[in-house]
Amino acid sequence: MADVNRGDRPLSPHLTIYRPELTSVTSILTRITGNALIVAALLIVWWLLAAASGPRYYGFVNGIVTSLPGDIVLGLSVWAIWYHFLAGLRHLYWDTGRGLDLGSAYRLGYAVIIGSLILTALTLVAL
Repeated sequence: MADVNRGDRPLSPHLTIYRPELTSVTSILTRITGNALIVAALLIVWWLLAAASGPRYYGFVNGIVTSLPGDIVLGLSVWAIWYHFLAGLRHLYWDTGRGLDLGSAYRLGYAVIIGSLILTALTLVAL
C-alpha cells in the first residue's frame, strides 16, 4: 500500500539539498555554452548578411556588433568556444574509459575552466 503519511516531505530531492559539485557545474556550463554559441552564430550571420545587403544596413549592424555590448557578447563567445572545445576533449577522453575517477574528474574540470580562460585571453590579445 502507498505511504499516505508522507507529511511535508518533497517527492524528490530538491536543489537546495545538494551543494553544486565541480562536475555538475562544468556539465551545466557545457550545455549553456553550446546554446550560447548558437546565439553568437546567429549574430555573426546577421552581420554577414548585413554586409551583403549594402553599406547603409551594414553600417547599422556593424555599429551594434562593434559597440561595447557587442564586444562583450563576442568576447564571451570566444570564451564559450574554448570552453566548449576543451569540455568536448574531456568527454572524448572519458569515452576511452580513462579519467573517470573523482580525482581525475576534478583535475580535468579545473583544466577545462583554467584552460578556457587562458586560451580566451591569448585569443583576445592576438586580435
